[in-house]
Amino acid sequence: MTTAIQAQVFKAGSTTYFNSSLFFPPKMRAEVFALYGFVRVADNLVDAVPQDAVGFARFVSKYRTALAGTPAADPIIDDFVALAERLAFDPAWTDAFLASMEADLTKRIYRTEEEVLKYIYGSAEVIGLFMAKVMRLPEESHPAARMLGRAMQFINFIRDVAEDTGLGRRYLPLERGGEVLLEGVPEDWLPDRGWVQAKPAKWTAYVQAHLARYAAWQAEAEAGYHFMPQRARMAVRTAGDMYNWTARQIAADPFVVFERKVKPKKARIVWQALWNGLRG
Repeated sequence: MTTAIQAQVFKAGSTTYFNSSLFFPPKMRAEVFALYGFVRVADNLVDAVPQDAVGFARFVSKYRTALAGTPAADPIIDDFVALAERLAFDPAWTDAFLASMEADLTKRIYRTEEEVLKYIYGSAEVIGLFMAKVMRLPEESHPAARMLGRAMQFINFIRDVAEDTGLGRRYLPLERGGEVLLEGVPEDWLPDRGWVQAKPAKWTAYVQAHLARYAAWQAEAEAGYHFMPQRARMAVRTAGDMYNWTARQIAADPFVVFERKVKPKKARIVWQALWNGLRG
């Protein structure tokens, strides 16, 4: 397993996930790197400016070829396929992930929560399922694993709202189960600093509604921590704690997402991991 390459890709794409993952046992950490190397490369292709649709299609084709038994001569893909075979990943999970990544090439606006949850299943919930396999967890852990992926993706949508607006995207829904979460905006509305400053009460209520949804999903995820072995739980709990920290910063100031990217520093992540190690 070509850990150094995956680690480089992973580190470049995620402060919280990468630094939290350093606390996994060495063998498991290498498997986490193989997983995240694969998903980060795919994500980078569709998030590039301009988007690399050709490169993404080539990446998917090489993955399909490797899955069929012919190595792709690409360590990111070949190591992931080897990991998938060794741990018996459901191929449908990878298909769902790639479908959500492909959606980013064309779909820009998500109006309803139902729409965005379909996207999140492929972009994040299946990553939770992959991680459950990496940690050798029982199938009973899978609902919590999915919720952890869902919660973390959703807080990213809240945190990155200004960045997504710059890309012409909006993942935060305007409607949930028929309930309108934000009135008086068109379906293709994109949040911007001017709008939120003009309507602070509306923006605050809209963000708080989404933060409450995140908190409910995160609570479901944390109920599954007991399935994890101690070292793995230390790493995963640390990542979850950092996302809870991010949520608290945004709850305290819903306008901060237009001022800076709310992300914990490495020192905070390491301190939290050490504390989690002490409490087991």
